[in-house]
Amino acid sequence: MDAMLIITIVATIFVIIFVASGFKIIQQAETMVIERLGKYNRTLESGINIIIPVFDKSRSIFWRYRKTDVSGEDIVTQKMTSKIDLREQVFDFPRQNVITKDNVTIEIDAMLYFQITDPVKSTYEIANLPNAIEKLTQTTLRNVLGELDLDECLVSRDVINTKLRAILDEATDKWGVKVNRVELQDITPPPEIQKAMEQQMRAERDRRASILEAEGKKKAAILESEGVKESAINMAEGEKKSAILQAEGEAEARIKVATAEKEAIDRITEAISASKGDPANYLIAVRYIETLKEMVSGQNNKVVYLPYEATGVLSSIGGIKDMLSGVGKK
Repeated sequence: MDAMLIITIVATIFVIIFVASGFKIIQQAETMVIERLGKYNRTLESGINIIIPVFDKSRSIFWRYRKTDVSGEDIVTQKMTSKIDLREQVFDFPRQNVITKDNVTIEIDAMLYFQITDPVKSTYEIANLPNAIEKLTQTTLRNVLGELDLDECLVSRDVINTKLRAILDEATDKWGVKVNRVELQDITPPPEIQKAMEQQMRAERDRRASILEAEGKKKAAILESEGVKESAINMAEGEKKSAILQAEGEAEARIKVATAEKEAIDRITEAISASKGDPANYLIAVRYIETLKEMVSGQNNKVVYLPYEATGVLSSIGGIKDMLSGVGKK
C-alpha cells in the first residue's frame, strides 16, 4: 500500500511537471522559435503558449550581453538564449584602426542600431548573429573609409553614416535584421597628424584675423576719406552760400545807398533849380570838398599843395553860397 502511494505521488508529480513544461510564457517584445522533432514548427507570440513536451523544443541562438565588472569597465559576453528580443538593439564595437585613402591610420569608434524583424531567419540563416554583425560592420567600415581622404572622413560623418547604414541593411536583410542607423562616435587621427592639423588651424585663424584687420583698416580709411570729402564739400557749399549771401547783401546795400543818393540828388537838384542855380557845380564842389577832407585826414598828413583847379572849386563854393543865400531868402 505504501509503495502504491509513493508510485502514485511520483506519477502525479511527473504529470504535473510534464504538463507545466508544455506551457511557455513569452514576454512582450520577445519571441521563441519552436522545433518539433528537430524541424522548425512555429514561432511563439507574447503571452501563454502551449507546446508538446519532449516533441517540441525551443531553438537557442547566440546573443550578446554587456555588463560592468567591479572595476567599472564594460565587459561584452555572448551566451546562448532561447528567447529572442525583438526590441531595437545597440552594439558598441571596440575601437579599430582604419587606413584612409591618403594612407593615414585612424582609430574609429562606431555604434550600430539594429532590430530583428524575422526571428526564423535570424535563427537559421546565420550561426552567430552578434559576431556576424560585428565583423560585417568592421569590414564595411574599413571599405567605406578606405575610399575617403582624412579631411573627408572628419567632415563627412553624416555621409559615412548613411552609406554604412545602406550597405549593412542590405547585407543583413537575409538574416532577418533591420539596420536603423550607424553612428561614428569618435575619429582619432595619429598624434603627429593632430599636431599638424592644429598648426594648420592656427595658421588659418591667423590668416583670417589678418584679412579681417586689413579689411577693417580699408573700410576705416574709406570712411575717413569719405568723411573728409563730405566735409570739404559741405565747407565749400557753406562758403559758396556765404559768398552769395554777402554779395547779395552788398548789392542790396549799394542799391539802397544809390537810391538814397539819388533821392538826395533829386532833392538838391529841385532846390537848386528852384533858385535858378546850376546843380552840376554844386555836386562837383561837394565831391571836391570830400576829396580834400580825405586827403588831410590822419595824424601825419600834411597838405603842401592845392589841386590845379582849386580856384574853380572855390568859385563853385562861392556859387553855392549865393545859391543857398537865395534859397534862404525864399
